[in-house]
Amino acid sequence: MELSDVDLNLLLLFERLMQERRVSTVAEQMNMSQPGVSNALAKLRRRLGDPLFVRGPGGVVPTPFALRLAEPVSQALATLHAALNPETGFDPLLATRTMTIGMTDIGEVVFLPALLERLSRVAPGIALNTVRNASVNLSDEMADGRVDLAIGLLPQLKGGFYQRRLFDQRYVCLFRRGHPLENTPLTLAAWREAEHLVVVSAGTGHGQVEDWLKRRGVRRQVRLTVPHFMSVGYILQRTDLIATVPERLALQLATPFSLSASALPMSLPAAPIHLLWHTRVHQDEGNRWLRAVVVDLFADTATPARKAKSGQKKA
Repeated sequence: MELSDVDLNLLLLFERLMQERRVSTVAEQMNMSQPGVSNALAKLRRRLGDPLFVRGPGGVVPTPFALRLAEPVSQALATLHAALNPETGFDPLLATRTMTIGMTDIGEVVFLPALLERLSRVAPGIALNTVRNASVNLSDEMADGRVDLAIGLLPQLKGGFYQRRLFDQRYVCLFRRGHPLENTPLTLAAWREAEHLVVVSAGTGHGQVEDWLKRRGVRRQVRLTVPHFMSVGYILQRTDLIATVPERLALQLATPFSLSASALPMSLPAAPIHLLWHTRVHQDEGNRWLRAVVVDLFADTATPARKAKSGQKKA
């Protein structure tokens, strides 16, 4: 099939239908009648030889062919839009914009204080919004432009994203000051005999710690399991529990909660923490500026950004 055989407006309609999944909504957005949308879709079906969308609960559902077509069409339209509408320059001091970052609860503790401090000085008109990776479909939200960046250990983000490695996160043992383990070398036997607080953080890669321990048959006394890291400081402060947590989180929690950290008595794999963004915002000047700020604040080494291959884990 030649490009001349396909009307650009039909591809725009296809992209809107992929996003909204409702003919009536697309008709309203594109200032068309519903029969007009249906007729245009029928034309595109004939051109491509596939139904593309079928009726489903509350709207339409894309076919497997449409799902395969969605990303390259979105990328092509985004590239064309950027070429036809070049940025006139981004001045952070004058910009007024809300930018949304996907991150875990660890990310909110580790990244937000320093990031907000920097923005208050160099970009006072830029507001931030965060979303938890476990509460939204982060891949779809970024592809649709509702989330600008993501930071963390996020293995669910695959093809179609650029990534920049920020640092490798090590794990440490965290406990209250004055804990019986504080002034003695932490041996494997002492670590196993202590009572543990375990965090099972759904939707992140931090579960690799638990997987690693299970594969090697390392047993311990688990007294409490929680689904997130936000309560760790409060719990450790008032108990004799210990927790295995990312090192940078431990550094943030140590002072306000009177905690101490110790090296683990075994070598756990480090977790690669990435900055990720979708292809559609790769050339957006505001997004590029914010990415540069994140890299300046948190990156350990000057590793260039790269685009992940489809199916490859990126965080």
